[in-house]
Amino acid sequence: MPEGHTIHRLAQDYATRFTGTPTRVTSPQGKFTDAAALLTGAELTRTEAHGKHLFLGFRAADWIHIHLGLFGKVTFGDAPAPPPTDTVRLRLANATSYVDLRGPTTCALVTDAEKQAIHDRLGPDPLRPDADPAAAYARVSRSRTTIAALLMDQKVIAGVGNVYRAEVLFRHGIDPYRAGRDITPAEWDAIWTDLVALMREGVRNNRIDTVRPEHTPHAMGRPPRVDDHGGEVYVYRRATLPCHVCTTEIRTADLAARNLFWCPTCQNR
Repeated sequence: MPEGHTIHRLAQDYATRFTGTPTRVTSPQGKFTDAAALLTGAELTRTEAHGKHLFLGFRAADWIHIHLGLFGKVTFGDAPAPPPTDTVRLRLANATSYVDLRGPTTCALVTDAEKQAIHDRLGPDPLRPDADPAAAYARVSRSRTTIAALLMDQKVIAGVGNVYRAEVLFRHGIDPYRAGRDITPAEWDAIWTDLVALMREGVRNNRIDTVRPEHTPHAMGRPPRVDDHGGEVYVYRRATLPCHVCTTEIRTADLAARNLFWCPTCQNR
């Protein structure tokens, strides 16, 4: 499932290509046909992301709410748009560009009130200017749940997925099995600040890189990472490989139905 930086990047890309232009809205698959008919010809006025939720605004109070889920894909292209396949849930097209959405968990036309209800159930997003890290820490500091699980709980903090979760805990030497209530205010401030910086870089580069300069392939004389997710990381999907810092074998385990990765030496506090 795409992490929050991907959704914020998509919001930027939709805005760049479609804001302020009359837009043809269609649903070749047919599941969004009625809503598309209401929107076609209108201008995209604004885009917004909160965690893993994307919102495309039309007119004064119409929003397309998109959640990609595990299988959703977005493909941009230049006009003229090719004939769509019947797997395209939503196509936007104007004189210069088109974008196809396939396989999302959610693609729905919502009102301002319905959109606000989605925001209200999400935790603060490190990439949003209105984010309040203290609100997230208030929930973390009261919980006996592991910090690894809390970081993946979108009601606690929105947009963090499996990669950022594993990597930020490694970068701060925190055992993923520590209870939230055992995370100090200083540790939370460091985690939050790091997530803001890492995820902003993820938006810029459209990939996740978490290793510090001294641990890059060039600095260490090692081959670059080869993985579908791209990017240089410390522990994510590196089970049984040596830690870049201490050479201990990276471990993995199942936690809340997701694979957890960590270094038992570097993360022993």
